[in-house]
Amino acid sequence: MSTTAPVGTGPRPTIVLVGHGMVGQRFLEALVERGLTATHRVVVLCEEPRPAYDRVQLTSYFSGRTPEELSMTDRGFIEDHGIELHLGDPAETVDRAARKVTARSGLVVGYDTLVLATGSFPFVPPVPGKDAEGCFVYRTIEDLLAIEEYAKARATTGAVVGGGLLGLEAAGALKGLGLATHIVEFAPRLMPVQVDEGGGAALLRTIEDMGLTVHTGTGTQEVVTGDDGAVTGMKLSDGSTVATDLVVFSAGVRPRDQLARDSGLTVGERGGISVDEQCRTVCDPHVFAIGECALASDGRVYGLVAPGYEMAQTAAATIAADAAPSTGAAVAASFTGADLSTKLKLLGVDVASFGDAHGAAADCLDVVYSDSRSGTYKKLVIGRGGELLGGILVGDAEAYGTLRAFTGSVPPIAPEQLVLPAGAGAPVQLGPSALPDEAIICSCHNVTKGTIRGAVTEHSCTTVPEVKKCTKAGTGCGSCVKVLGQLVTSELEASGVEVDKGLCGCFSQTREELYEIVLALRISSYQQLLDRYGREGARGGDGCEVCKPTVGSVIASLAPTIGAEGYVLGGEQAALQDTNDHFLANLQKNGSYSIVPRIPGGEITPEKLIVIGEVARDFGLYTKITGGQRIDMFGARVEQLPVIWTRLVDAGFESGHAYGKSLRTVKSCVGQTWCRYGVQDSVRMAIDLELRYRGLRSPHKLKSAVSGCARECAEAQSKDFGIIATAGGWNLYVGGNGGATPRHADLLAQDLSDAGLIRLIDRFLMFYIRTADRLERTSTWLERIDGGLDHVRDVVVDDSLGICEELESLMAAHVANYRDEWAETINDPEKLSRFVSFVNAPDTPDPVVGFVPERDQIKPDLPLLTIGTRPLEGSAQR
Repeated sequence: MSTTAPVGTGPRPTIVLVGHGMVGQRFLEALVERGLTATHRVVVLCEEPRPAYDRVQLTSYFSGRTPEELSMTDRGFIEDHGIELHLGDPAETVDRAARKVTARSGLVVGYDTLVLATGSFPFVPPVPGKDAEGCFVYRTIEDLLAIEEYAKARATTGAVVGGGLLGLEAAGALKGLGLATHIVEFAPRLMPVQVDEGGGAALLRTIEDMGLTVHTGTGTQEVVTGDDGAVTGMKLSDGSTVATDLVVFSAGVRPRDQLARDSGLTVGERGGISVDEQCRTVCDPHVFAIGECALASDGRVYGLVAPGYEMAQTAAATIAADAAPSTGAAVAASFTGADLSTKLKLLGVDVASFGDAHGAAADCLDVVYSDSRSGTYKKLVIGRGGELLGGILVGDAEAYGTLRAFTGSVPPIAPEQLVLPAGAGAPVQLGPSALPDEAIICSCHNVTKGTIRGAVTEHSCTTVPEVKKCTKAGTGCGSCVKVLGQLVTSELEASGVEVDKGLCGCFSQTREELYEIVLALRISSYQQLLDRYGREGARGGDGCEVCKPTVGSVIASLAPTIGAEGYVLGGEQAALQDTNDHFLANLQKNGSYSIVPRIPGGEITPEKLIVIGEVARDFGLYTKITGGQRIDMFGARVEQLPVIWTRLVDAGFESGHAYGKSLRTVKSCVGQTWCRYGVQDSVRMAIDLELRYRGLRSPHKLKSAVSGCARECAEAQSKDFGIIATAGGWNLYVGGNGGATPRHADLLAQDLSDAGLIRLIDRFLMFYIRTADRLERTSTWLERIDGGLDHVRDVVVDDSLGICEELESLMAAHVANYRDEWAETINDPEKLSRFVSFVNAPDTPDPVVGFVPERDQIKPDLPLLTIGTRPLEGSAQR
C-alpha cells in the first residue's frame, strides 16, 4: 500500500533530496543559510539507517571513534528547520512527467525541485568468487561493522584489492583489527592518481616497514574458497597466490546513477548524471545532481568531498535564485571544476598532493627532496616563470596548507628551501603574512585568506572556533586548522588586539613564565601558585585539566631545588596528574594497563629476560619488543600493577616512565665493543645517559639514541637529542623527531669529550624544560623559539645569557635526588591503596577488561558497538 505526500503545487514549493551523505548534508545547510527551509518544504529520502556521517574519517571507527561521533548532523538541526528525513527509505522511482518520487516504503512525494545526491558505489572487479563469504566492500558504517564481526570470529589474515586512497584506508582498518594484511594494486605503485613514482616508492617502504605486504603491478584473478564457501585465498594475475581469510574490495567507485538512468535523465558514457554549470541536469530544469553521482560540465566526476560541497552550494544558490529571480543571484552560482588537492593520513603516513602534482604543464621543472631512511618524499612542480604549479608530499606534509595556498604564484623564497626538512637548510619562515588574500586556505569549503581576515576584522571573531563557525573553514578534513590558527593570531595582532597567550583560563601566564615564577619564588604548591598568580576568577578554585598536569610537571622537574615533594603521587601532586601518571602505567584501549620496565641502552642480562618472561607468563600479559629497545607487557588490570612491579623491582628493574612526559629511552647500537665499524662505546654512553636523565619531567616525552659510528644504526638524528660517535669524540644533534611530523635533528656541537657531551646535554635539556610550551616537543620548540638553533647554541654552548651554571646546577639536583617511583610505591601501603578499579569495592576487578587469544598471546576483547537508529523519521509526520 502506498501513500502520497502532497504534491509540490501548493503555497510551499517542495524540494526533495535523494541521499543524505556528506554532500547531501552540506546541501541542507546551504538551504538553511539561504532561508529556503522557511519558504520551502524539504523532504530527504535516505537509504542508510542513520543521518549523514563523516565518511572521510570512517577508519577512525577502528581507533575508538563511535558512529555517533562521526555524525555530521543532529536531531536539533533536522527538527529546527522542519526537514522531513526518512531513514532507511531510499527513492526507487522518479516520475519526471508527474514530478513524483516513490520510496521503497511506498511513500510518494511530489516535488517542484528534485536534487539527486546518491553518491557512488564500490567497484568490485568481475572475478570468480567475488561474492563468496568473507568478501566485503568498504564504504559505510554497516560495511565496517560486518568486517569487524567477521574478522573477530573467522579471520587472521586479510587482503585489500586496491591500493588507492580507499584501499589504504581499508588496509589500515584490517591492520587495526590485528589481521596480517596484504594490499593488491594493479598499477605499478600505490596511490597512482595522487603520487608519482618517487612518492609511491617512499609510501611503499613506509607501509612495508609497518608489517603490511604489498603486491603492485598485479591484479586479482580469482577469489579462492573452501568447501564451506568461505574465502581461503586469492590468485593473482602474475601467477602468485595470497592465503587470506577475508577480502575487502576497494578498487575505486562508480557514480550511482541508476535512478537517473531509469527516469530517462542523460548520463555520461562512463557514468555520472550530466549537469550544467549550475548543477542542473542537462535535460530537466527541475532536477539537479550533486556530488559523486554527477558528471560536471567540465566532463569529470569528482570523487572528493570538497568539490561535492561546492556543487551543493551551487545548487542551493541556483534554487534560491529560481525562487527569487529578481535578485539575479543565478549569475554568481556556477561550478565549472574544482581543486583536487588532498591531504590524508593513511596508515599513519601523511600523504598530500596539490595542483599539477604530476607536472603535466609544458616546460615545468621538478624540485625533489627524498629521504628513503625516514620515508620522506617531497616534490614541487615549478613553472618557467618560477610559479609554484603543484606538488607531492609523502611522510611529511606539514607545509601542505601553506604550499597549496601559494599554488599559481611565485613563492617569496627559493623552491629548494620549501622542500628541505627543517634543520637541513636555511630557516624558512612562510607565515600567513606571505599569503595573498585570494589564496584558498580551506579547500573543503573554498574559504580564502581574505574571508578569514574578514571574519576577524569585520565580524569580530577572536578565536579559531569562532572563525570556523563564521566561515566554515577548518570544519571539513581539518588539514587547514594550523594555518587558520596562525592567520587568526596574526590578524588580531595586526589589528592591535592583545592576544591572550596564557596557559589556560586559570593562568594568564605562559608555561615558561610560570616556570620562572616557581623557580624564582620557590613555590612548591599548585594551589599556592593558583591563589597568588592565577586569573582573578580562578583564585581559590580547583584549576583545570590543562594547568594542573602542566604545573605538576614544572614542580616535579624543579622539586629538589624548590623543596617540593619529588614523588608524583605524593601529597597534592597526586591530584595534578593525568590518568597515566595517576597509576604509573599507560592506559590501553580496553581499560587495562601496560608494564614497561627500564632497560638502559637496550642492554639486558639473560636473568632479567627470564624474569620478564616469567612475569608475563604468570599474569597472562601480551609481550612485544618496542622500537625503543625494551619489552612492553600489556593487559594488566589496575589492581595487578603493584604485584607485578614488586616482582620486577625485586629483580632489579625500575620504572621505564613510558607513562610520563619524561625521558623514555636512550637507544644504542653495539658500538666498538662488537661492531667492526664502531669508533666509540655507544652502549656505555647510552646507559650512562639513560641513568642520568631517567625520571626527568619535561613538557613532552624525550627520546634519545647513541650511534657508535657514522652508519647511524641507532637512528640518533631522529631523536630529541642524539649522539653519533666520531674518531675525535661525539657529535651532538638536537631537535629531531621520528613521529607523525618527522624532523632531522640539527648538529649542535661536534667532537665532544664524554664530559663535554654530558655538560651540553644537561644545559640543552634544562633550557628546553625552562622555555618550552605545554606539550611541545623539542623539534617544535627549536623551530618556534626566537633565533632557532643559533640562539640555542649561543645559550647552551657560548653561555650568552649567563645561565649555564644554573642549568647545570638544576640538572645536578635532579640526578642526585632521583628515586624510582615504583620502588617507593610498593613499599608504602597508603600509596598502594589507590590501585583499585572501584573505591567502594577494592577487591572487585573491572568486568569490562577482557581478552581473547591471538597468535599464542592475548588481545583486548572489544565488544561490537550496538548502534541504534536515531528516531528522526517522526519529523516526516508534520
